[in-house]
Amino acid sequence: MRSLGDGGKCLVLSLSFWLVQNLSAEKKDSRQAGMTTLTKVRFFNIMAQSLIRENRILSALLEVSRVLNSSFDLEKNLSKAMRAIADFLEMERGSVFLLDQSTRELRIVASHGLTKEQIERGKYKIGEGIVGRVLEKGSPVVIPNVGEEPLFLNKTGSRFKKSGISFLCLPIRFKDESIGVLSADKIFKNKDITIDEDIRVLEIISSIIAQYVILWKHFKETEQEREQLKQQLKGRYSLPNIIGTADKMQEVFESVHRVADSKATVILYGESGTGKELIAKAVHYMSPRSREPFTKFNCASIPEGLLESELFGHEKGSFTGAISARKGRFELADKGTILLDEVGDLPLNLQPKILRVLQEREFERVGGEKTIKVDVRLIAATSRNLEELVLKGKFREDLFYRLNVVPISMPSLRERKEDIPLLVEFFLGRFNEENRKNIAISPKALRVMVDYNWPGNVRELENTMERLVVMSGQDIIKPLDLPINIKLPSPDAIFQKESLKSGIEDIEKSSILDALENTGWNQAKAARLTGLTPRQIGYKMKKYGLSTKIGE
Repeated sequence: MRSLGDGGKCLVLSLSFWLVQNLSAEKKDSRQAGMTTLTKVRFFNIMAQSLIRENRILSALLEVSRVLNSSFDLEKNLSKAMRAIADFLEMERGSVFLLDQSTRELRIVASHGLTKEQIERGKYKIGEGIVGRVLEKGSPVVIPNVGEEPLFLNKTGSRFKKSGISFLCLPIRFKDESIGVLSADKIFKNKDITIDEDIRVLEIISSIIAQYVILWKHFKETEQEREQLKQQLKGRYSLPNIIGTADKMQEVFESVHRVADSKATVILYGESGTGKELIAKAVHYMSPRSREPFTKFNCASIPEGLLESELFGHEKGSFTGAISARKGRFELADKGTILLDEVGDLPLNLQPKILRVLQEREFERVGGEKTIKVDVRLIAATSRNLEELVLKGKFREDLFYRLNVVPISMPSLRERKEDIPLLVEFFLGRFNEENRKNIAISPKALRVMVDYNWPGNVRELENTMERLVVMSGQDIIKPLDLPINIKLPSPDAIFQKESLKSGIEDIEKSSILDALENTGWNQAKAARLTGLTPRQIGYKMKKYGLSTKIGE
């Protein structure tokens, strides 16, 4: 049994001292006075016992609250709470049952005085036995002697001698809804203590447990949502979901599979819009660090004066406007991965600090003296030629070799034209869903898109497909719906013609076609737009075979 504690001991000593003083004062009285003294002794004895019990109850409630506030480990904390209740309130056995929403069954999640086998057996359907009925009715039940109650099922088998055991069973309720049951076995040795008093205490405890269980459920739901989001991100950026069947993309995929499980630094080379960030995320989400942060930072997007603070953080008062300490990107990415995009734009004065993080895994914040250790995997990306920058003295050679551990070259879209139909289909499906449309693309329009060089790469293709879906007034995208820059031949294609004359003719044809499309194939209006006479435009249309709408 738990001791009374200093407060309880002082209370009993004070009462005893007061009682001795009163007894001494009454020794001179008569026999009647002696009877009064005996009455007082009994009264103060009951009062002392009551105060001691109240102290135990308050201590039990305090301990239960302290345990349940310590963490969200449901079974562990509820088991500790049951032990505290048993210790303070002299409970033989006790259990917390919670309703499993999937099976609609009550099962024991925490107990005191039961073995693992007995806990496993403690399962009740709603309305079954005393426990099931308490959940169903939502009101407490007290069995003075379980040996005389036929509804008491003793499923756990923990009560070998049921005679003399009282069973107290209360619903665990939150906002008028029963979510579980709290039960307790007691052997009432003290006749001065009533069952009503124990029910009152257990009702308070069941209310505390109910609030804890609801908070725990909210916590678990949040954890599951966060895990689902991580898995969605992992599925979204994992390599199988990156579109690419061209040989050069398969080489990229193979490199990612080989490097993902390692700690090696990766550098991605490629033009803007080729998907370097997607590949960086694929490396992260396929690595052992997938559950840790993925932080990205564009070195060209921040003014040079703020770069160091953004990357490494700063201390309060380190510069004008630094009103509080702030973590940098490297510190935020600890245990995870950081992507430094456009690393070729890093200023020379900041490059030694990046080199130190790569070599020593440590740095200091701006204005700080404390050395901060980090465990970060670095992935760099650039659209510039770093070797050329090294030769020009614009990029440190030692940093270049530190970054260039595993180089991966991203092919431009014009180098993987076989992937364009797949990408067009993917973006068409996505933007159709977003805009609640059902638009298709004609084979001729797709052929024009495949022939285009796409200087903006996949990003330009994505933006083009979104514009076509949003602005389309028909169910099929035709060549006349495509932007003029896609329909025009590229400068390289013009110079590859047999003569300058044929190249000029291609440009003239595209200009006349565009004018006709913009005027609804009204020749007079198209002639005014191109600076030709109606007779000249009629001749040109006949020459270039534009007598009917192309694409129809």
